[in-house]
Amino acid sequence: HRATDRELAAGFLYTEGVIRDSADLDENAQSEVKNATGNSVCIKLAPDVEVNTASLSRNFYTTSSCGVCGKASLLALQTVCPPRIQNSFEIGAEMLLQFPDLLRTQQAIFEQTGGLHAAALFTAEGVIENVREDVGRHNALDKLIGAALLEDRVPLRDRVLMLSGRASFELLQKALMAGIPMVAAVGAPSSLAVQVAASSTSLSLGSCAPITSMSTTGQT
Repeated sequence: HRATDRELAAGFLYTEGVIRDSADLDENAQSEVKNATGNSVCIKLAPDVEVNTASLSRNFYTTSSCGVCGKASLLALQTVCPPRIQNSFEIGAEMLLQFPDLLRTQQAIFEQTGGLHAAALFTAEGVIENVREDVGRHNALDKLIGAALLEDRVPLRDRVLMLSGRASFELLQKALMAGIPMVAAVGAPSSLAVQVAASSTSLSLGSCAPITSMSTTGQT
């Protein structure tokens, strides 16, 4: 889908630290190329945007595979995040545990295929604001963040990110880049994801697994 392809590209560039906002994209120089193996989206940056290519440790190529596998090392994932504002964002545990079921009602393509990941933004009142699906969980989140970026709504300091799978290190990095204060996931987080949340003063991480629930935050 052309719209979500554009969101994917914009979100990927933003969460990798290449662009700071939608103004860094040249709106008049974007195109989509269709070929036998799939679609390619070409995006040109605004003339005043400088890219430090030496700091990039992998090809700018987002695929359906696990994005973290393309990094040269875990150290390369330590992307410089924008300045953080102390956030007192809170949401009740009872409401949070309802999010997986609410998300499932919005996973239209998953209902047809059973094979897609989803990422969604919830308000503090428990209302789903936006959902994106993709065969790759990193891509689903990039689409979600890209959609907000293109509407000039980043940073997302008053939203909860809900993930249909587990919370990985790189997904937490993307959430930090987007200024998201709280991340919830259906599956348990990886140990590195817990370390990211524990070392942050602006991000809370929780698991919405049906049997156990956990919360990890840098604000002890």
